[in-house]
Amino acid sequence: MPQPITLQYKKNVMDIHFFKYQGTGNDFIILDNRDNAYSFLDTAQVNLLCNRKFGVGADGLMLLNKHKDYDFEMVYYNADGKEGSMCGNGGRCLVKFAYDSGIKKTTYHFMATDGPHEAEIDLQGIVRLKMKDVQTVKNKTNHFILDTGSPHYVQFVQNLQKMNVREEGKKIRYSDDFAEEGINVNFVETVDDHTIFVRTYERGVENETLSCGTGVTAAALVSAHNENSFNEIDVRTTGGKLSVEFNLSDQNHYSNIWLCGPAEFVFKGEIEI
Repeated sequence: MPQPITLQYKKNVMDIHFFKYQGTGNDFIILDNRDNAYSFLDTAQVNLLCNRKFGVGADGLMLLNKHKDYDFEMVYYNADGKEGSMCGNGGRCLVKFAYDSGIKKTTYHFMATDGPHEAEIDLQGIVRLKMKDVQTVKNKTNHFILDTGSPHYVQFVQNLQKMNVREEGKKIRYSDDFAEEGINVNFVETVDDHTIFVRTYERGVENETLSCGTGVTAAALVSAHNENSFNEIDVRTTGGKLSVEFNLSDQNHYSNIWLCGPAEFVFKGEIEI
C-alpha cells in the first residue's frame, strides 16, 4: 500500500522545474534530466511530487534522460515513488515533450524499461507509440493475463459505467495470486465489433486512472476481431479516445502493435523539494 505523506523541513532545498502532460486524462510530471540535474530524487520525493494535495499531482513521474544509442531514455516512476514498468500513455507524453523541447524527429527511437520503442507524431498531433510484441496470453476461466510492457488482468463485464472499479480492482490486485508482484486490472465492455470501453485500476497509483495505455493495449489485443491479419480497435476510456493497431498471427502472436492517441502539454512550473 502507498505510504502516508510525511512532511519534513529540510535545510537544503532545491527548485524542481517541471512540466505537466496528459494523455486521455492519464497525467504525468516530466523532468528534463539530460544534464542529470534530477537523478538525486528518491522514492519519498517522487511520491510527494505526485501527491495531489501536497505536491504537483500526477499518476506518475518521468525523467527524460540522454542515451548514447537512442534519441532519449524514458525512466518512469509510479505515483507511489517506486520505479515502474512501461507506461504507454507516459511514453506518448514523453515523445511529445521531447518534440516540444527541441528533439524534432520524423520517427523517434527511445529506450524504456521494457526495451526500445519507436514513435511518430502526425499532423493532427496524435502520437503513435509502437509497443513490444506479445506472444503469450493466458486465457483463464473469466479473464485474461498478458504483459504489454506491464502486467495486466483483463475481464469483460457489462454495465461498466456503473461499476466501482476502485473497489473491484483492488480486490483482484491484492488477491493471493497477485498481491506480491501486483497487477493492473482492466474491466472491458464491448461497444460494437470495433469498439471497446475500458476502465483500469493501476498498481502503483492504487486507484482507478482516467486511462492506462498498456491496459488499453492489453484489452484491445484480447478483443481482436480479425484472425491472422491486421486489427484496429477503437478504445473509449473515461479520459478520452485511443486506438490500437496490431497484427495477429495464427500462432497467437501479436506484433506491430501501435498505441495511438493525443498527448498534450498542461502547464509548467517550479516547486521546492
